[in-house]
Amino acid sequence: MTPKSIQQTLPITVRVPGASYSVHIEEGLLGRAGEALAPLLANRKVFLLSDNTVWKLWGRKLAHALQQRRPPVILISPGERYKRLVTVEKITDLLAEHGAERSSLLVVFGGGVVGDMGAFAASVYLRGIDYVQVPTTLLAQVDSAIGGKTGVNLGVGKNLVGTFYQPRMVLSDPNVLRTLPPRELRAGLFEALKCAVIGDPELFEYLEAARERILRCDPEALRVVIRASSALKSRVVSSDEKEGGLRRVLNFGHTAGHALEAATKYRRFLHGEAVAWGMLAATRLAADHGRLPVGDAERITRLIVSYGPVPSLDGIAPASLAAHLAVDKKVRDGKLHFVLPRRIGEVEVTSGISAREVIGIVRQLVKKNPFAKNPSARASIAKKGRAAAPARKP
Repeated sequence: MTPKSIQQTLPITVRVPGASYSVHIEEGLLGRAGEALAPLLANRKVFLLSDNTVWKLWGRKLAHALQQRRPPVILISPGERYKRLVTVEKITDLLAEHGAERSSLLVVFGGGVVGDMGAFAASVYLRGIDYVQVPTTLLAQVDSAIGGKTGVNLGVGKNLVGTFYQPRMVLSDPNVLRTLPPRELRAGLFEALKCAVIGDPELFEYLEAARERILRCDPEALRVVIRASSALKSRVVSSDEKEGGLRRVLNFGHTAGHALEAATKYRRFLHGEAVAWGMLAATRLAADHGRLPVGDAERITRLIVSYGPVPSLDGIAPASLAAHLAVDKKVRDGKLHFVLPRRIGEVEVTSGISAREVIGIVRQLVKKNPFAKNPSARASIAKKGRAAAPARKP
């Protein structure tokens, strides 16, 4: 059954104070980017930001779509470990060298790392220039390209420097996912699964029923997942732009997930993989505290595991994990806040969880790795635990 949330094809609209923009989701949209962006391109300087991998695979197609503009292209190195202030300085230096003005437009073309950094650079260059998101990974299309969260990492934690700065438009073309390595696809699906748990039971059921089609990149199945996830993210952001209340539910799986990324120096896990472990930890915490029915806890755990494998938790020092939990953005008044599921489709934010308890849950997950029950968890990519994988040719 297709979720009701995607049974229409019009653009999704995000409405926040002082800004309103559309999220377009269409196969082949990359080749029509010039047409889609035409209202924003007129009478202004345009700049492109991407990473070397994405540009090699898809840059020619985007450049052809914008061929009458021939905008300057800024390329950066791919990977979470480059998501630092020094990279933003490089981006802004090159914008200045190429003559970017306050009226200029930055087209941010890539996955979540490029999207976060490009949006941050746009928010601070000349105190803010317009930008659009053209996401090229599933994770970016279902989550990070929508909502205006920007940021870079510090050594002690993830996304600790950033702004809220909304794009003028988001263009998501599912066709670009053809060159996404399977591991990157799964990482994005974990973020979609997050959306299902926090607010879309129909999407949850679809992820259960259509798992095989989704994992083999069936175009229609992926479109369902992208649209349903994007619709939920847009609704939440429209209600709470700056995470004062409702938007905090989007952090399900991210408290422990961010700490795991930082504790492993952003080299073991892709972001979605760390979130997968974080969701498993939060689900166990909720069940242990009697906040989540056992049946729902088992369904959530089973679905997360079915979209594995992911790299293991072996060898992560508890002290390092505790240190990174202590500086997480979700710490308020000195208390660690967790998003815990109440049932499939509903979560709550609670501060009644200690770092010691979280570490205890992580130790349980190390001892009884649920992904080990998934035959595909024996894949070498999980054993090696690398955060990079070669892309397939288009």
